[in-house]
Order: sequence, then C-alpha cells, then structure tokens
Amino acid sequence: MTEHVRQPAETPLLQVSDLKVHFVTNSGWFSPGSAIRAVDGVSFTLRAGQTLGLVGESGCGKSTTARAILNLVPPTAGSIEIAGTRTSGLSAKAMRPHRRDVQMIFQDPFASLNPRMTVGRIIAEPMEIFRLHNNRQRPLEVMRLMDLVGLNPSTLNRYPHEFSGGQRQRIGIARALAVEPRLLVCDEAVSALDVSIQAQVINLLKELQQQLGLAYLFISHDLAVVRHIADQVGVMYLGRIVEMAAAETLYQAPRHPYTQALLSAAPVPDPVREQQHQRIALRGEVPSPDREYPGCPFAERCHRVEDACHHTPPRLEGKAHQVACLLETDARS
Repeated sequence: MTEHVRQPAETPLLQVSDLKVHFVTNSGWFSPGSAIRAVDGVSFTLRAGQTLGLVGESGCGKSTTARAILNLVPPTAGSIEIAGTRTSGLSAKAMRPHRRDVQMIFQDPFASLNPRMTVGRIIAEPMEIFRLHNNRQRPLEVMRLMDLVGLNPSTLNRYPHEFSGGQRQRIGIARALAVEPRLLVCDEAVSALDVSIQAQVINLLKELQQQLGLAYLFISHDLAVVRHIADQVGVMYLGRIVEMAAAETLYQAPRHPYTQALLSAAPVPDPVREQQHQRIALRGEVPSPDREYPGCPFAERCHRVEDACHHTPPRLEGKAHQVACLLETDARS
C-alpha cells in the first residue's frame, strides 16, 4: 500500500477556523439581493483516529460545512487546513493531491454510484485516477477492499441495482477507501438505511477506524446514531456551532437550550420513562439565514430566553465544554 507522508502527532488532521460560506442571491427589480449565511463562523479541530459528530436541524449548515472542507463550495471567509496545509481557496488542480487524504461517503448509496459501471470498476476507478497500483494489482486490491467492508468479492462484476441499500453503502465505503484516505466525511451516511442496517454500517465504520486509524467527520440529524460513533459532538444552529463537548458529556449534561430541546425530543425506549419524560417544545420556525440578528439567533425559539438575549450576541466559550449562551456564561462568571 502507498504510504502517506505523516505529519507530527501534534498537527491536527483537520483544522477549521472561523469558516463562513455565504451565498449571494440575485437582486430583482423590486427586491435587493441578500446573503444566505449557510455557514457563519464555524471552528473546530479533528485529530487522527477521532470522530467528530455535527448535528442539527435540516438547513443548519452541516452539509455545506462538509462541502467547504472538500473544496466543493468556495468559502467566503476563514481557513481550512488538512494535515497542516491550508486548502481553502485552492484551485481544482492544486486541491487534487489533498483529495487522497479526505474522501466522502454520501447520503444516498444508489444515487452516488454509477449505474452503468460494475462494482469492480466503481472501486477501481479512484485507483486509476490517482495511479495507485498497477493493472495486475488493482483487481486484487478491489477484492481485498470488498472483503474488508463485508462484501463477497465474487460479486465484483455485478451492477449497483443488484445490491441492497446497505450493500450499496458498503460499496461507497470501499470506493472511499480505495485511495487510502486519512479522513472520511460521512454526510448523513446512514439516514437512508433501515435501523437494523444502520447499526451494521455504524459497527463497520468503527471497525475500520480501529484497523486503519481513520478519522471521521460524521454529519447527522439523528442524535442517537451520533452518540454511538462520535468522540466529540458539535451542535449547529443557523450556520454556527452553539455547543461542543465530548459525546458523553454533551448527552448527559447539555448546557445550550437548543441542545436540551433536541435531546428532549429523542424517543425513550422505556414506556415508563417515556411517560415521565418531559419534552421541550421549540416555538416558531427556524429563522431565515438571510437575516442578521443583533442578539442570539435562537432567542425567538428559546424556552429560557431573557431580555439580554435579543440584543447581545453570544460567543462560543469554554475549553472542554464550549457553549454559546449568555445564560450559561453569566451563570459561570
């Protein structure tokens, strides 16, 4: 296998600093253009072998953050560093060598696979693009990868439609592993699968992480799924991270009102506990990302809101447990 150039252990594998991705809408005759703040100042660090989960409602900016990391959408501001090298703003040609380090597993395992290519060709194609292995070695490497992800290598001449949804997602994982990446971006990678199949794929990802030392950026709206795989969890709301902590810390003692509301909405498997469980109802709809808020963007929906929340913007503060909430800052000051 081809060896990557290893960086010093203290160098983060992924460093995202104050990332912003704004989309400017065209102005019309009667309405001025506006900026959609899809991502509005996101920062985090991910080290080799770790898993960072990003959770939040649809439209909060999780997937846009992932696409900016992969340089699929240009960042408006901020920086992205992969293994100590700044990759934000690079041209497609300059970005190409870094694509071996970061690969993506997509949400829809069928739409992300070419229906006209056999599984063997799908997995071998990245090797050909990056000129990994010779023509004799590639079929052997394809079979090794299929076996690694739990697929029968004898099926390499079949087409994607001949596989189940869970098997197709395993094909996508094998394709991502074909270039020997160090980081996998999993964008809702199990949300399209049945619950039992979700558990199988999650277990597979954890096994691959142990065997290969992979790091994961795991994006999901399902808090239960993230809890089973993530070491660190970041909760996003309206393009910003509002809380970041170790997984068990965040699930056992959430501090931001939005995180508390999300966790309260998760179903409880015990019927007795379910009756005693108190849910926090969020008021109103998710605010528009084209508006600027003088205070906390969550204030209009918050069950703990105070007057100061409407005109004083919170900052993400803390060390091991970060939270962007004026009430939490005041309580600990």
